[in-house]
Amino acid sequence: MDDKKRVLVKFSGEALAGENGFGIDTGILKYIAGEIKSIALMGVEVGIVIGGGNIIRGVSAAQGGIIKRTSGDHMGMLATVINAIALREALEHFGLDVRVQSAIKMEAICETFIMGRAQRHLQKGRVVIFAAGTGNPFFTTDTAATLRAVEIEADMIIKATKVNGVYDKDPMKFDDAVLLNELSYERAMDDHIKVMDDTAIALAKDNKLPIVVCNMFEEGNLAKIVGGDLSGCSIVKNLA
Repeated sequence: MDDKKRVLVKFSGEALAGENGFGIDTGILKYIAGEIKSIALMGVEVGIVIGGGNIIRGVSAAQGGIIKRTSGDHMGMLATVINAIALREALEHFGLDVRVQSAIKMEAICETFIMGRAQRHLQKGRVVIFAAGTGNPFFTTDTAATLRAVEIEADMIIKATKVNGVYDKDPMKFDDAVLLNELSYERAMDDHIKVMDDTAIALAKDNKLPIVVCNMFEEGNLAKIVGGDLSGCSIVKNLA
C-alpha cells in the first residue's frame, strides 16, 4: 500500500430511508455522495459498505417462521446491492469514478469482489462500494465492512451513524450521558456497547483496525476525521 490514506466508510441502510422509514430518500443520497466526494478530493482512497435495512432485514424477515433465516439474509444481501447501485449513481453524478463489487456473482449489474482488483481500483482513485455483505448468511454488514476494511488494508473504518459517537449510556434516555472519545475493543465488547456487533469488533481488534464512530448528518465530519480531527466522535482502538 502507498502513502495515501485509505478508509472504509460504513453507512446503515436505514439512513438512506430518511423520515420515510423505507426506500431511498434521494436528498439523503445526494448528501452522502457530497460527503464522500469531499474526502475523495482530499486524495483519500475510499471504500464503502452500505446496509440494506431500508428495504429488508434478514433477521426480521425470518421472524414469522415462513422465511428461513438463510433466505432472509440472502434477501438482505440483495437489498444492499440495490443501495450500492443507487449510491454509485449519486457518486457518478458528482463526477467520481465508482465501482460496485458484490460478494455474490451478478455480472450483468456489477463486478464480483476480488481483493486485488478492489485494491487496484482504489489506487487509481476510484471509489469502491462493496455490496452483498460477506456473501454468507448469519453475518451482518458491520462484519462485512470490517472484513473488507482489513482486506483492502484500510487505515480505519468509519461507522457513520445518527449520533456523535459512543456514549456511556443511551443519550436519548439520559441527560447525563457522556460521550466516550476513546474506548478499547475489550470495553466495547464487554459492556455490550453497540458500536458494531461483537464479530466485527473482534475482527477489528485482531487486525488492529481503528473504528471511528461519527454522526453522518454533521456536514464535513468525514473530512474532519480523515484530516485527523477526531474531537467530535468516538474511536475504538487498542488502548494498551
